[in-house]
Amino acid sequence: MTLTTILAATAMLFAANDSTIVLHGVTVVDAAKRDFQMKSSQNSVRVSQTYLEENVAGSLMQSLEGIPGVKAMSIGSGQSKPTIRGLGFNRMVVTEDGIKHEGQQWGDDHGLEMDQFAIDHAEVVKGPAALLHGSDAIGGVLNLFTNHVPVTPFEGAAQVFGRTNNGQIGFSAKVGGRHKRFFYRANMTFVDYADYKVPTDSIQYYSYYIRLKDRCLRNTAGKEQDGSVTLGYMHNGFHTDIRVSDSYSKSGFFANAHGLEVRLSDIDYDHSSRDIDLPYQWVNHLKVLSHTVWQNDRWMLEANLAYQKNMREEHSEPVSHGYMPIPDGSLERRFSKDTYTGKVGIRCGFASQHELRAGASVEHQRNKQSGWGFIIPSFTSTSAGAYVFDRYTVQENLILNAGMRYDHAHTHMHHYEDWYETPISATESVFKQRSAEMSRNFNSITWSAGINYGTGNWVFKANVGKSFRVPIPKELGADGINYHIFRYEKGNPQLDPEESYQLDCGIFWDNQVLTIQIDPYLNYFPNYIYMNPTPDYVEGLQLYNYAQSRVFRWGFEAQVDYAISSHWEAQLKGEYLYAEQLSGEKKGYTLPFSTPWSVDGGVKYLFDWKGKGFAGLNAHIVGTQNEIVPPEKTTKGHWTLNASAGKHFALGATTLKVALHADNLLNKRYYDHTSYYRLIDVPEPGRNFSLMVGLEF
Repeated sequence: MTLTTILAATAMLFAANDSTIVLHGVTVVDAAKRDFQMKSSQNSVRVSQTYLEENVAGSLMQSLEGIPGVKAMSIGSGQSKPTIRGLGFNRMVVTEDGIKHEGQQWGDDHGLEMDQFAIDHAEVVKGPAALLHGSDAIGGVLNLFTNHVPVTPFEGAAQVFGRTNNGQIGFSAKVGGRHKRFFYRANMTFVDYADYKVPTDSIQYYSYYIRLKDRCLRNTAGKEQDGSVTLGYMHNGFHTDIRVSDSYSKSGFFANAHGLEVRLSDIDYDHSSRDIDLPYQWVNHLKVLSHTVWQNDRWMLEANLAYQKNMREEHSEPVSHGYMPIPDGSLERRFSKDTYTGKVGIRCGFASQHELRAGASVEHQRNKQSGWGFIIPSFTSTSAGAYVFDRYTVQENLILNAGMRYDHAHTHMHHYEDWYETPISATESVFKQRSAEMSRNFNSITWSAGINYGTGNWVFKANVGKSFRVPIPKELGADGINYHIFRYEKGNPQLDPEESYQLDCGIFWDNQVLTIQIDPYLNYFPNYIYMNPTPDYVEGLQLYNYAQSRVFRWGFEAQVDYAISSHWEAQLKGEYLYAEQLSGEKKGYTLPFSTPWSVDGGVKYLFDWKGKGFAGLNAHIVGTQNEIVPPEKTTKGHWTLNASAGKHFALGATTLKVALHADNLLNKRYYDHTSYYRLIDVPEPGRNFSLMVGLEF
């Protein structure tokens, strides 16, 4: 046998195993990793179901927080909001099976209304993605998928889980099956948790000394109930399904954070750690999704329809604020949001090198507010957009892409007057107008272009583009007290659409033993919208108003994975972000809630004893954040030691899965600069052990 024959046979063997071989010193390259890097010129991360199970935490975003550039803005122990590269709220999009999730994203004090145990896998897109998703995708996209199609007549999984810090107990189960052309899926989740513990006996806020019983943050207990059903049909390139899901959660606000009414309250907040007393919130999100795909070897047609009903209420003890008399009942605010969405897209190949994508979408929202407290007016909005995108494969290792999108949005805000009178003179009082009837139209053209180039072990990519974001009704028409963070918020009806120009780059190198990835980026906002603290006071609270300024941001994420041996793995990853306002009253300052630099270093031991398993140790280091926007406070750096372990046991056709986490092993007292409760000097949770035991059948 000749040397040429041997090399050819070896190359065929690696190709059969979905890998490629590069004969420069016999270096093997994992084709799956390389193919994913060549998939898009944007920086994105795949998140498998295994990752979600091994990193399960108190909320979906806390489970994803280990991804460089992704953070969870925590609100207590059971709720958190997502941020990508320091941008969150309405600056990033969360989609479920291709449909944008529409809740009350502007709210500071609640998380995603989704069941994290129903998610099969996810993808995090870092950087602007307005080309495919329109407004709000200015910071990135979190794509969640619950579209697994069963392959057997009956299959399923069940998990029980708990956490020691807040006494969380939970149960989740899902079943599914396929019979010829028809399939179904169903899942349900129940979670209950108590007040969570912090490593301190007391906190001080506004010179008030607040003692904590048993180191628990009183009234931070909560519960969650989720369920969904999917029915589908597939045959000969045609797939259609309809999914109905409902998510309900109820959680308390830390009693001393919602004003200081607890000083005068008759409620015994320390009676039980599982009580949910006033103040509290509940959220219910109903979603109906329809997904249809028709495809063959040359093209694919996809259509998505959705209806979402988001209900949210805040309840608190009725007290008098300003000129408002003591109201009847505890309903402070209610928001009822209906969203109708339609999307259609086509993908086709032509001239053997081009993959053309085009699509259009339309969305209509109606949000009604009520209750005795006012912050934003009722509104309706309608938006529509269309895009075209071409992916051109010059050769196997060189791919170019470019696209353009046009969007139109219309927002109408409704008139609102206080239900009580405000004196304007010694003899005259009026029902103060908080919101005037107003309509605004917004138009935008966005674009994107990128390149992917691979050579040997390397993949280089870059993407440049423009994104936009339509001002939300809170930014345009807010006029009221945000009791949770003691400030009066005032909107600006003259705001222009927010625009962003961004350059993303990526450098990837892999030889199956060592993987290195560096993702630098920079972006420029000509008119960034932010909440500006002023020296003025309204009704005894500091006035914040919405303004716009030029902003420059740059940063990077980096990750190194090293396969030391067949049993040992090491990982080092980190991120850094710099932001500066270039104009306006806060020129020279950074942006509010800017994330400090962080580094994670860990080692993992892999073993195979009656099934696959692992055990790992991780150190999480966070730098001091001195770059603030007054009246923010600086936050000292910190580090925590964390551990994790997992094991799969094969029990015939059933798999038993066990996952254990230990967070903040040394029970350190530290603050998260982006935490909701950082504003009132509440430290992060203390030592916590999490356990999940599941069966997959």
